[in-house]
Amino acid sequence: MKLIGSYTSPFVRKISILLLEKGITFEFINEQPYNPDTGIAQYNPLGKVPALVTDEGEHWFDSPIIAEYIEQLDIAPAMVPRDPKAALYVRQIEALADGIMDAGLASVREQARPPAQQSESELLRQREKISRSLDWCETLLREGKIAADSVNLATIAIACAIGYLNFRRVSPGWCVDRPLLVKLAETHFQRESFARTEPPKA
Repeated sequence: MKLIGSYTSPFVRKISILLLEKGITFEFINEQPYNPDTGIAQYNPLGKVPALVTDEGEHWFDSPIIAEYIEQLDIAPAMVPRDPKAALYVRQIEALADGIMDAGLASVREQARPPAQQSESELLRQREKISRSLDWCETLLREGKIAADSVNLATIAIACAIGYLNFRRVSPGWCVDRPLLVKLAETHFQRESFARTEPPKA
């Protein structure tokens, strides 16, 4: 099995962690989607990471789809509940965390533009999306709908999103008044799967 992606992508990290937690052996192929000579299009015509190539030669792309494929391999531990509605709930939280990652990526791309071309309104819009989504996650934790010390697709995705915010310094005050999210992040960052997938220092 081959995982194609960038070491700095939170979406790739999410998939790497799922594979590591399940003990699935895979080869990592480092591809930078924004490089002009990138080879990612041979795995995903959209030119985005992650992409997964199975031993049978199947190509899977888009991180929620890859996560679903990995779960269908039925290798313990299960990262999504068996009950359909409970599974849907976990996947909705995954989608929320993925949205935080998307907003973080959009902020990084905007800030990479020349200062005179940057849109403060666009940066504000992305910061507001991140803040609202983190507040929602904190509420879910406070209401006991997810547990900070549980390890499943939802909590892994949230921790990957927070890890990306930390890595890119996109919302440096995210931890203020969100103690349960801090606990979730700290608990997950201590796991070997997170330590092995930490983005390289710039």
